[in-house]
Amino acid sequence: MIKRYCSALLMGAVALIHNGVTQAGAIDDAVRRGVLKVGTTPTYIPFEMTDKQGRIVGFEIDLLKEMSQAMGVELELVAVPYTELLPGLLAKKFDIIGSGMTVTQERNLKLNFSDSFIVVGQTVLLHPSLAGKVTSVEDLDDAGYRIAVTEGTTGEVAAKRFLAAARLSSFATPEEGVRQVVNGNADAFIHDAPYNLIALSRMQNSRLLLLEQPFTFEPLAFGLKKGDFDSLNWINHFLNQVAQDGTYDRLHDKWFKDTGWLVGVD
Repeated sequence: MIKRYCSALLMGAVALIHNGVTQAGAIDDAVRRGVLKVGTTPTYIPFEMTDKQGRIVGFEIDLLKEMSQAMGVELELVAVPYTELLPGLLAKKFDIIGSGMTVTQERNLKLNFSDSFIVVGQTVLLHPSLAGKVTSVEDLDDAGYRIAVTEGTTGEVAAKRFLAAARLSSFATPEEGVRQVVNGNADAFIHDAPYNLIALSRMQNSRLLLLEQPFTFEPLAFGLKKGDFDSLNWINHFLNQVAQDGTYDRLHDKWFKDTGWLVGVD
């Protein structure tokens, strides 16, 4: 009886060891493969976007390039619509999500997040006809206002939460949302502060008004499968390293202080 019990314990231990080897984390898989596959939606200026040569560029993309170099692997960007990021990760189409994703409690139930690499918040772009009429997001909580958002984003969630009385329309890309306001089909567009600030600098959007004060607190981070703690550990140490050695500040200045890159963006 004791021998059979010990044998069962030994078999269980062997199975656990075997599973640990065969179910390596995303970072281990990428190192073994020689390629880090990252799911991204290249429509979030200046984090990930497409330049005039069709390349995906941006602040988060540069962080991912530094990450892949630190791992000694190539970086492969897998472009998908924002709503397909989580399903794509679960279907193993890519190793991690790197797409300006905000850490929320709801999302955290479905995937793990790294430490935040930047904190942003939602701001409002207004049609010029609302000058002096709307001075805060609370003023837009009225059935007479039409609000444009990008589907699947925290901007959409924030609009539903703070502007329940307004008429909400969701669009596939933030560019389309801004265009609705420019063309007078919407009164306001809600999206992350960095995007709205840069969108306002474009000639076709220059007449829009910006409520600069963010009305939400949103940390952005890389997304991984639940339980992949080895990969989380590696990525968090990487983020700490680039924060300490000046790499993060250099990349941040490149995309948030300089604006020369705008002419090369599609």
